[in-house]
Amino acid sequence: MTCRACGGAVTERVLDLGDQPAADNFPPADAPVVAAETAHPLAMDLCLTCGLAQLADDDTVTDEPRGVEPQALIDQAVDAITQVAGAGWLDGRGSVTEFASPHGGSWLPHLFERGLSPVADGDAAAVVVDTFSVMHEPDQAAAFATRARTVTPDGVLLLQFHSLVTIVEQGQWNALRHGHFAYYSLAALQKLLAAAGMSVVEAWSFDLYGGTHLIAAVHGAGVAPSAKVTEILDHEAQLGITEPEVVAGLQTAADGHVGRLEQWLVDQRNAGRRVCAYGAASRASAVFYRAGVDRSLVTAIADASTAKQGRRMPGTDVPITSPEEMIDMRPDQVLLMLPDLLAEVSAHFPQLDGRWVLDDPDGR
Repeated sequence: MTCRACGGAVTERVLDLGDQPAADNFPPADAPVVAAETAHPLAMDLCLTCGLAQLADDDTVTDEPRGVEPQALIDQAVDAITQVAGAGWLDGRGSVTEFASPHGGSWLPHLFERGLSPVADGDAAAVVVDTFSVMHEPDQAAAFATRARTVTPDGVLLLQFHSLVTIVEQGQWNALRHGHFAYYSLAALQKLLAAAGMSVVEAWSFDLYGGTHLIAAVHGAGVAPSAKVTEILDHEAQLGITEPEVVAGLQTAADGHVGRLEQWLVDQRNAGRRVCAYGAASRASAVFYRAGVDRSLVTAIADASTAKQGRRMPGTDVPITSPEEMIDMRPDQVLLMLPDLLAEVSAHFPQLDGRWVLDDPDGR
């Protein structure tokens, strides 16, 4: 495979989940599971030249039903913009544009409130925002070149990404999914931006998804980075995040996670306890399928997105219901597939207090 970033021909397989269902294809609840539904290879390769972790291949062409933006994501966006503004990165910058994420959500309303104005389609802006968008581009080199062209000569690119260090250290193997073509360390991101004529000069870190970074990049080569950027790079180097044997730890994490989950679900069933789940996110698809989850183990999975309700989890017979329908089933345990949502769902559904169980790949 040719690297999606540098074009190098040497990549190494670091995670192989075999054939999987397309994570963004939620069939109608009454549609039977057919072989073609689960015949999509899913694997991660690491480039030995530039260090980019990337989706090995993708033969899926489905659209994900739009989810509801979690409150945790909204709160983090507000926090990030507050920190960026406090550091002076919005001072004197009048225009803004955004590369939208397929998962929804936008920073633009918050930035408009701070006096920035939109630009016409195709025009460059003084502030360019990308929150979890560029990872959806198959041609990474072209995607970063496009973003660089969209930033005015004295402008800034604000790019947020789920850290590969987080994914590896916390065993988040299920971050790998169809349609997500790149998984960034800051070291690999630096090289991608350098090839597009930009330098990473500042960074901020957040707890979202276990650990995300937001970086500020400007035009020009070799612009001195902040102490925070250097700190992140030093931690990555110490971990060896661009080494195949380090990233390949995700394979062990994947096998251990699904084994523990399957055993726990079987134990609950044998004890006569009803288990439901919450959060029919794309990252839950591989977990359910690899663990052999069916309705005998999980009665239903609830999701706030009405676009997903009435469908089922890919590759399984587990139906997706509204939260209210799930509560009416009186589950003994509710498996939360997105731990970031714990505070939000606990506040919304107090009747489920004491029943939440976090699906944590790291087993914590």
